[in-house]
Amino acid sequence: MKARTVLPAVAMTAVSMVLTLAVVVMWLGTAMPWLVALVVGIGIDGGWLATLAYERRLASQGDHSRVVTAVGWGFGLLATAVLVAHALTAEESAGAWLAVAWLPLAAKALWLVHGLWERTALTPVALDAIRGIQQEARDEAAVARARLRAEAATEETRLTAVTEAGARVARVQATTADTLAKAWSTLESARAGQDTGRALTSVTTRVTPDVTPRWELPVWGPSEPLPNRSLEAVPALTDEALDVIVDEIRTSETPALSYREMATRFRAAGHSASEVRLRAAWKRVA
Repeated sequence: MKARTVLPAVAMTAVSMVLTLAVVVMWLGTAMPWLVALVVGIGIDGGWLATLAYERRLASQGDHSRVVTAVGWGFGLLATAVLVAHALTAEESAGAWLAVAWLPLAAKALWLVHGLWERTALTPVALDAIRGIQQEARDEAAVARARLRAEAATEETRLTAVTEAGARVARVQATTADTLAKAWSTLESARAGQDTGRALTSVTTRVTPDVTPRWELPVWGPSEPLPNRSLEAVPALTDEALDVIVDEIRTSETPALSYREMATRFRAAGHSASEVRLRAAWKRVA
């Protein structure tokens, strides 16, 4: 994986250095001795290569220097400027020389890409862990989607069943209402008929002598349930209240009533008390 980024950078650097050296020697060789031009070309390429080597050393140590990076880009811009100046002053093939003038900057850009790749590179163990996490997340998402689809299908089936059941109930109610309406119409026709009306009236119970009641139709309508009736417990009488009631009943007539008569009137009046308490009250007041 590392060779995919470092090999293009190395190749582009070599081509740009050779091209820069050749251009400097050809361009400046006409104005000065070619050895001097060669030294100038080697100086440009050497400075660029030295700063690149030092920058790579810092990168391998996990460090970075903005000064070294700026110097390296300065040598790259100088080499590009030399190539552009040569292309602009060349009498022949100026476009071709200008087309290759960007090679030094391209080489620096490739080394920048390689450095970024190195800073973000991961070990095979980390890559395997990441792939496992991604696969687990995909599995969970697939299971969640399947669960949602199953729940949606189940809910759809339930709603369909409820709807069909409601439709069947509605059809039964409609049929029942139609049957009752027909029966009611038949009863109304029989009641309104002259002959059938007399026949039905003859079998009804007479309310008063010599008066025949009119036969009424049965009540057909909604029925309301009767409320539940509960017997409320009657609060027990205290001894004082029981004594007062017993004395009033006993002395209501002259001569005073006997116990049996008093007890009968006591219970007929709606009072409640046990036989033991009632007799004890009788003994207290009598």
